[in-house]
Amino acid sequence: MRRTLSLLGGALIGLALGQFPEYAQQYTQRLGGAVDELRIITADFDRAASEAGLSRQQALARFTATGDDFVGGRGRSMEATFRRYETLSATLARIETADPWTRVTLLPAFLDTDIGQRTLSAYKPALPVTAEGLAWAGAGLGLGYLVFSGLIRFCMLPFSRRHRRRYREAD
Repeated sequence: MRRTLSLLGGALIGLALGQFPEYAQQYTQRLGGAVDELRIITADFDRAASEAGLSRQQALARFTATGDDFVGGRGRSMEATFRRYETLSATLARIETADPWTRVTLLPAFLDTDIGQRTLSAYKPALPVTAEGLAWAGAGLGLGYLVFSGLIRFCMLPFSRRHRRRYREAD
């Protein structure tokens, strides 16, 4: 009975830990999509600035020099877009070049709040059949088995033969 419950608990923990690589993969896909879209916006702005004979910085300076609050606000918005593009591009490059252990353990540091929340809200659980996914699931199975086995053994202590014998001898 203890082994069956321990295996069941281990399987549940294994399935849970196997979700880490899947979440990382889904997050990376969303991050890549965001970087691709920001790349298009950045390239379009840079192309328009170049056609006007301006660098990106010169074009942004024109936005603020107009004195128009709306146009100045658009310039600040574009500066924020460029910063976000640079940040997300660097994050994506770091995730893509990281080894599986680093990718999963450092994922919280990579999480952009907006992208991370959208990934969680649309997350589809799956057990990846990759070496990484199987390793996490296997580690979870082993860990879960040990935890559940120990927990069941501890809970069963009052009902063990040795404990009952000591209790009778004390009477």
